[in-house]
Amino acid sequence: MLQAKLKILLIEGDEIEVIKIKRAISKNNYDYSLTLATTGDKALTFLEENFPNIILLDLDTPKTNGFEFISILKKNNDLKHIPIIILTNSEINKSISELYKLGIAGYILKPLEFDEYSSKINTTIKYWSLNEFIKL
Repeated sequence: MLQAKLKILLIEGDEIEVIKIKRAISKNNYDYSLTLATTGDKALTFLEENFPNIILLDLDTPKTNGFEFISILKKNNDLKHIPIIILTNSEINKSISELYKLGIAGYILKPLEFDEYSSKINTTIKYWSLNEFIKL
């Protein structure tokens, strides 16, 4: 079965985290394109004309934070279907619950160990690469 090209929007302001994600994904042979937005505002501008299959979102982005970004996106009928996977360094149960209520598709706690981080990222990418939703 052929996998569809996965279009990923990464919203991440930390250059080191961007490098880690690119390094993790590049270890596999996924057919993907990765677009980087360093702020929620830049991501919203990108989304005016582009429709990624998934969004990987760091909660602590400048200007428009992750919670604000999700709220804005989920109010837009053309964009609210795009799965959002949160990437974060903190595990706050109340926040996790609120994020799922807002409509996120997943939540990944960034581990310090690169191999574990890479495994989490690649499992997520593999799942969404095979997901029938993106083939529509």
